[in-house]
Amino acid sequence: MKIGIIGAGNMGGTVARKLVAAGHSVKLAGAKGPDDIREKAEKIGAVPVTSEDAVKDVEVIVLSIPFASIPKVAGLFANVPSEVVVIDTSNYYPQFGTRIPQVEEGKPESVWSSEQLGRPVVKTFNAVLAKTLADGGKASGDAGRLAMPVAGGDQGSKAVARQLVEAAGFDPLDAGELADSWRQQPGTPAYCTELTIKELKTALASAVKDDAPRQRDALMEEFSSAESPPSHETVVARNREVTAPPLNNL
Repeated sequence: MKIGIIGAGNMGGTVARKLVAAGHSVKLAGAKGPDDIREKAEKIGAVPVTSEDAVKDVEVIVLSIPFASIPKVAGLFANVPSEVVVIDTSNYYPQFGTRIPQVEEGKPESVWSSEQLGRPVVKTFNAVLAKTLADGGKASGDAGRLAMPVAGGDQGSKAVARQLVEAAGFDPLDAGELADSWRQQPGTPAYCTELTIKELKTALASAVKDDAPRQRDALMEEFSSAESPPSHETVVARNREVTAPPLNNL
């Protein structure tokens, strides 16, 4: 597939590397223009482009930018054909300085993203740490293969997104409509907890919407106040511990 990725940070760059390795053609755009990421893109095997070029002549667009910046790129989609699949990998963290009232009031993050862009999106690649994505992929059928949730309203778009999750080395799990995507947002049992597909099904079903923001904020406070940055293993373990549902709910 021909894929354009807007956002060349840890997640965007890792998605690009995984999809290039799987045989896809990838254009990669960073915030400061193609020259700033040229070396990184060429090492990955992607083509460095402007954000304007990333959305042209592609079948899939992956948005991997700060959540609050999504309205800033909405204009890029004015002439993008409706059949192009748009994947939203972003997550809302008010600690980064921007509070969005609609999301604070409970609107699922990717529903808000879709409204800003004026077109449907698929929510996936958001509920996994960049290191997990980089190093955690396995071949289909391998024991202990990790899974990723894929939420969206259009079955064809979700099918494409599931193909890309599979290509990255993870089991894709249909997580329902975009309105259900709060179940894979920060602070939920499905978010960055490295689960198999069976475990992920349970995690999505056990999520409690009103608990997620509080758990998200508690984890961010813990990680940011630590004397040294927590290890990847610590982050995953604490996500599991803080968001785990009570035993009597299982």
